[in-house]
Amino acid sequence: MVNRDEETPIDHLMPLPTPTLYILVALRGGERHGYGVMQEIEALSDGAVRIGPGTMYGAVKRLLAEGIVTEVDAGVDHDPRRRYYRLSALGERLCDAELARLSNLVRRGGELSGRLRMREA
Repeated sequence: MVNRDEETPIDHLMPLPTPTLYILVALRGGERHGYGVMQEIEALSDGAVRIGPGTMYGAVKRLLAEGIVTEVDAGVDHDPRRRYYRLSALGERLCDAELARLSNLVRRGGELSGRLRMREA
């Protein structure tokens, strides 16, 4: 049986808005409830990025509709008022592809910057 998430094209979803990328990276570390995602984003960015509930839940609603994020059962040990989320296989692919795209941009930008400095010298 073929996993359709592995066949779904993702190029049309990129580049991701910054808050969306942070949400995906936060969920790459495992399932979390919404407030936990917001806390993880703040930790990942050393406090430089904070997203509010409106941004968070607006993005999550879209990510759920697109099959990038799924809602999971929190189990009996968790607060039943909280909704827990995790990346789908599609979400993992998208997160990895966007991080690779940005890494490539940073590498190329560094190379260009180095060449420009050499010209100026």
